[in-house]
Amino acid sequence: MQITRQADYAVRAIMHLARVGNSERSATSTIAKEQNIPPSFLAKIISQLSIAGLLHTSRGARGGVTLARDPKDITLLDVVEAIDGPIQLNECVGNDGVCTFDENCPVKPVWCDAQDELVRRLKGTNFADILVRNS
Repeated sequence: MQITRQADYAVRAIMHLARVGNSERSATSTIAKEQNIPPSFLAKIISQLSIAGLLHTSRGARGGVTLARDPKDITLLDVVEAIDGPIQLNECVGNDGVCTFDENCPVKPVWCDAQDELVRRLKGTNFADILVRNS
């Protein structure tokens, strides 16, 4: 499994906004430049993050982007799932009846445990903690 480039860019954009804080809006052009994200790609990402309730956006001369929540209330899982949808390591995890072996599959518990661990880790990592670790 690999996090998509789009989700990686979304994480970078949220990190940028967490560093800046909500005292000022950030222009998407600034975020794109400082985070090496193609501007047209960032526009789509910003839209998805806004729909997910992670960002506030405003247009106009004083427009820009801010976090909709405090960085401590935004997890890596929130951002990844806003962009990529629910994490699913294998199609059999969470979808009974997909695998021909179904409950008799000796590997399914491993996939389920690995997915649970990944989700737990991403859910337990918020952007305020990341900022503290990297300062």
